[in-house]
Amino acid sequence: MASSETDVRPSEARLRLLGAASRIFYAEGIHSVGVDRIVAEASVTRATFYRHFPGKEDLVLAYLRGADQAIRGQVEEAVTAVAAGLPASDALRAVAASIAEGIRSSGFRGCAFLNAVAEYPDPDHPVHQAVLAHRQWFLDTVTTLMARIEQTSAESAAQHFVMLRDGAMAAGCLFDPELICETFLRGVDGLVRTHAARQPS
Repeated sequence: MASSETDVRPSEARLRLLGAASRIFYAEGIHSVGVDRIVAEASVTRATFYRHFPGKEDLVLAYLRGADQAIRGQVEEAVTAVAAGLPASDALRAVAASIAEGIRSSGFRGCAFLNAVAEYPDPDHPVHQAVLAHRQWFLDTVTTLMARIEQTSAESAAQHFVMLRDGAMAAGCLFDPELICETFLRGVDGLVRTHAARQPS
């Protein structure tokens, strides 16, 4: 007999808790938001909260896992397209375009991971470690795409890409997002062109 969808799908209460927490953490910060606020926003009891999350830190980590999965989904579309024949240069531009789309979105408040790590500066804290793991994955993925274009300077080009991305994410919630995105996309295009020009003739 086939199993029901409820056997594999998270409970509605857990989804509500995570949805409320993700929205509030991103908009207002993590330390400033208590469990009572999240419980009230999600319309559940404290007992229900603790049944799904042993503590607030577990909820914060779940929030970051959700953000990580969303970004991986966008980036891995570009990686898959390269495997299917799309030039790596176009894939990198597609990754940049997805970043720009996020910056232009309503309610944008910068990078969820950089925001979180600013509140958890201890490098041994699980939240800090989750941020580092996400950023290492992103850098490794961009490095792999850069290496498809030119191998020897791929690592430095990828680091440059990440710095452009971080700058755009920081400036995008302070200044005109259209101008920031235009500058960011132009910078990535120039980086990709310069990197490609390093290919041995």
